[in-house]
Amino acid sequence: MARKKISRREFLAATATTTVFGLAARRALGGPKHYQPAERLNIAGIGVGGMGASNLKMLESENIAALCDVDHKYAAGTFARYPKAKVYKDYREMLARQKDIDAVVVATPDHTHAVITMAAIRAGKHVYCQKPLTHDVYEARMVAKAARDAGVITQMGIQGHSDEGIRLICEWIWDGAIGQVREVDAWCTLSYYPPGHARWSSPRNTRPEETPPVPDALDWDLWIGPAPYRPFHPCYHPAVWRCWWDFGCGMLGDRGCHTLDAVFMALKLGSPESVEARCQGGNEETHPDSAVVTYRFPVRGDLPPVKLTWYDGQEAPRPEELEEDRRMGDSEGGVIFKGNEGKLMCGTYGNSPRLIPESRMKAYQRPPKTLPRVPDSHEQDWVRACKAGVQAGANFDYSEPLTEAVLLGNIAKRVGARIQWDGAKMKVTDPVDADKYVRTPYRNGWTL
Repeated sequence: MARKKISRREFLAATATTTVFGLAARRALGGPKHYQPAERLNIAGIGVGGMGASNLKMLESENIAALCDVDHKYAAGTFARYPKAKVYKDYREMLARQKDIDAVVVATPDHTHAVITMAAIRAGKHVYCQKPLTHDVYEARMVAKAARDAGVITQMGIQGHSDEGIRLICEWIWDGAIGQVREVDAWCTLSYYPPGHARWSSPRNTRPEETPPVPDALDWDLWIGPAPYRPFHPCYHPAVWRCWWDFGCGMLGDRGCHTLDAVFMALKLGSPESVEARCQGGNEETHPDSAVVTYRFPVRGDLPPVKLTWYDGQEAPRPEELEEDRRMGDSEGGVIFKGNEGKLMCGTYGNSPRLIPESRMKAYQRPPKTLPRVPDSHEQDWVRACKAGVQAGANFDYSEPLTEAVLLGNIAKRVGARIQWDGAKMKVTDPVDADKYVRTPYRNGWTL
């Protein structure tokens, strides 16, 4: 099989980024500060009771200077871990008062990602934002543009993007290991069924009628943020907000951003032309219990069109080439790349890639490793990028199209039909009533 040489142009096109390893030219920063290599960044965490706490642990080489969370009881463990950090409830107060902050980690519920990230960008801070980047497509476009215009260094929290597996997948596919890829199956076997809030709501998947008092440590108005107001209930916070349309982006926004990362990078995907969804369960309040979402991407340069099928809450069809005693993907999900000369399988985060069957893997002469490797963590990739003045691997220019795709999948879920997407105009052209989900209205007093 003839090997296809990976050009520098192809690598940059696939990652949509410069790297901290010097493979691309440095870009001078406009507003943000320049740093000496040994200088420690002053980092603020916003939303530090859950995933934000894990992100901060990977950033302890730097100075954790400020911590912000609307629920001081939920975040108490993180506050105790960094006793020298100043503590806030309102991110706006923190950004206004603490001018020494260099960079911000945003790990709040999905519906507040955009407003907080945009405020940090406008304050000239570098931003690490958990996936999905935003709650709707309009927000994703605006946040990516603002970051680009401001010259800040960004990273979306898809940690598999900094691992070995995604690089091997790209190198093998670009090498021609499975020929041209026109079809991909990706899946996540996890489900919100039964949803974590079920014990509080009757009938299932509707808002609870009870209105318990707001816990003393929680600022519920700030937690709601730009979303339509509703009374507090523990079926929303903590940790069970993902299944509600007003707050979360469902399993596509949760695991889809991780699992589809390798697909977007290896196949150089951008905007889909259409997205179709078939769903089980769900309603105007909550995401479906399971779904099959089919994307169709157009030709990209010399690459063929791609049909990408996402299986939400269920496994994809098992390929006949996979041995009976082998598991598909990993315990949570995975990807099957279908080429005209073979198939490649990996896990949820692009991990453990293998040609299938295993005999093909053993016979394959692997190409040289030509893509840069991240020696430690996704968070440290961002730190190095901030100090070097170049973009991180999953910067917002890369992660915005990925986020946009999962959010378009959610729009298709909401209408239960195929949607036609005009990426250039940022518009659902059919059915026209689905276009209202591209940009969802904010509660009075909140703006992007």
